[in-house]
Amino acid sequence: MAFAKTDDGVNLYYEESGSGQPLIFVHEFAADYRSWEPQMRFFSRYFRCITFSARGYLPSDVPTDTTMYSQERAMKDVLAVLDHLQIEKAHIVGLSMGGFATLHIGIHHPERALSLVIAGCGYGAQPEKKTGFHAEVEAAAKLFEDLGSVEGGKKYTIGPTRVQFQNKDPRGFAEFVNAMSEHPVAGSANTLRGVQKMRPSLWELIDGMKTIQVPALIITGDEDDPCLEPALLMKRNIPSAGLVVFPNAGHTNNIEDPDLFNSTLSEFYLKVLSGRWSLRDPRSQATGILGFK
Repeated sequence: MAFAKTDDGVNLYYEESGSGQPLIFVHEFAADYRSWEPQMRFFSRYFRCITFSARGYLPSDVPTDTTMYSQERAMKDVLAVLDHLQIEKAHIVGLSMGGFATLHIGIHHPERALSLVIAGCGYGAQPEKKTGFHAEVEAAAKLFEDLGSVEGGKKYTIGPTRVQFQNKDPRGFAEFVNAMSEHPVAGSANTLRGVQKMRPSLWELIDGMKTIQVPALIITGDEDDPCLEPALLMKRNIPSAGLVVFPNAGHTNNIEDPDLFNSTLSEFYLKVLSGRWSLRDPRSQATGILGFK
């Protein structure tokens, strides 16, 4: 088994496959390194692909101290894996919690990114929803502590932005739920309290978004209601961003619609590698239909 060690002594399990430009996948809260298997199989034909489990997710270490979990640490852990592999720059793909980490790399460490894919990012990000989001996150942490990973995972994965996956692919959804049932309770609770609950709102990051010049693609499902407005916010403020909305789709973009996800990224990378992905033309931001206002 292969591990990268962080600067605070945490071992992060990773797998890699393929050759070429490096492409690293950063998973969401309800998943782990295994959730990127459809992308690892497809993109390792063309890229050097890396997937890893965040701290708190096996086979990575599971610190019991909540202070060892944070949004900044989640960002740094991606870079720790790249550093261990002696990778200076990579294409970075993140979903949900991983999407937040990817965005933060774009803001704080753009020199490490060849491109950014920010998918399913934004739940709880609206400023007016902050208090309610904090209460919901705390309730989820208690859910895992009270019921354990198996029953807690069953309740967590059947949320309103996950039922789309269940309806489309019952077998894939069952596999997803079973994988989450194997997550350690301490890792789930600490990730919720340290990373999810304490992360800054996307609305607090607008100034940082405006500095991003790295090619960026934002993906959201049209039935992932908590992420629709945040996706528009990022599109409007990241000069290099494109936005794709998957139809009749929920939150778990890469495994709910793996073929669409892979083809969307393929087209994005074709444009990036050919030098055809450009910053937004400022003329498109003029007000009025004809741009006279």
